[in-house]
Amino acid sequence: MISSLPPSLARHALRGRAVTFGANPFLDDPARALVHEPDALILIEDGRITRFGAFAALRDALPPDTPVTHWREGIISAGFVDTHVHYPQLPMIAAYGEQLLEWLERYTFPTEARFADPDYAAGVARRFLRELLRAGTTSAAVYCTVHPQSVDAFFTESARLNTRMVAGKVLMDRNAPADLRDTPQGGYDESLALIDRWHRNGRQLYAVTPRFAATSTEEQLDLAGSLLRQRDGLFMQTHLSENLAEIEWVGQLFPRRASYLDVYAHAGLVGPRSVLGHGVHVDEDTFHTCHATGCALAHCPTSNLFLGSGAFRLFDALDPRRPVRVGVGTDVGAGTSLSQLQTLNEAYKVAQSTGRRLHPAQAFWLATAGGAHALYLDDRIGTIAPGMEADLCVLDPAATPLMAQRAEQCETIEDLLFVLMMLGDDRSVRATYVAGRLVHDRDAPDSHAV
Repeated sequence: MISSLPPSLARHALRGRAVTFGANPFLDDPARALVHEPDALILIEDGRITRFGAFAALRDALPPDTPVTHWREGIISAGFVDTHVHYPQLPMIAAYGEQLLEWLERYTFPTEARFADPDYAAGVARRFLRELLRAGTTSAAVYCTVHPQSVDAFFTESARLNTRMVAGKVLMDRNAPADLRDTPQGGYDESLALIDRWHRNGRQLYAVTPRFAATSTEEQLDLAGSLLRQRDGLFMQTHLSENLAEIEWVGQLFPRRASYLDVYAHAGLVGPRSVLGHGVHVDEDTFHTCHATGCALAHCPTSNLFLGSGAFRLFDALDPRRPVRVGVGTDVGAGTSLSQLQTLNEAYKVAQSTGRRLHPAQAFWLATAGGAHALYLDDRIGTIAPGMEADLCVLDPAATPLMAQRAEQCETIEDLLFVLMMLGDDRSVRATYVAGRLVHDRDAPDSHAV
């Protein structure tokens, strides 16, 4: 296990090829938006980046005796940001044969019932965060279960690792098994206690988390909206328009509402720091509302393909005339990997199926700066720049023999990024840093993350 940095490494530096973003490549020329430094120096002090630029320009300003780790064959990037993921579903990833509503009943709910056991929850939380770090993901918007102990288990492990995470207890008072239901007032009280215990406790942030409209009564959704007004800076996460049968069901349950999104808006749940998962089947009015209110959509291509839900219209969501904040999510139980590289692989294919080409700079922006922007955390994470938290990953474009052969043919950094997103996975993450601390080294003798 990698322990805390010794005092001598409170200041240290990384050297190597680096990529980050100076602009949004969906609104600007991707080649201009991508910042590529072929030989970069990143100076880190007390968990933050203090200098970033060409090694030749900064080497003489490096404080004496500063340790420098040189990633000669790697590409240093900001750590990945996952905007929609269910940590309790890790044990039932790759469950066969159902679409959304049947899949919930057959696989998800029985798995989540086990999180009433705090020891079980703690064990899964440890494995989940270890897997995130092995995949180069350093921040995520995470669903727990209806059990408060599942939230405590997750935040306890995240605090130990010092990862910046957003998470919350699921609110669910109907249309679920009895052992997974709370009540409107009980869910409110438990959530408020968790907010006071964890929100802004170190790098931990809380998200009010109604699972989706069909599993909450109007009373519970209204109380969820009230929760958001109780403390500053809270997040809200839920699901929106993932599956056609789900949309029809929500319409039957809320006949007085104009749309699926209006169910949430009426309860005061749509605004900045609201993250709506999937958004596969949404219309132009919904995109306009998301743009106007500042809420975000989480694109979950592996999950949408696995469950046959449909194709998210990424380029429509990011239309420059009214761009919506968009990040990517692995989803996990319905998704097929915690790797953002594999998720970008599927995002590229989904875009192709809708007649659009997802440029590698656009893809990596979604997984880093775009995800941070979706979560309103782009002043802290998602890019490599002075003042940012030093959450970083080092990518290896030659992680497998096939990748190495293909990488030899690459002439530009965009080519290399495309190889990573099409052929890469967790093996392509050479190292991961959280607040400047090395927490995963693929090639170390004990190659597990902390």
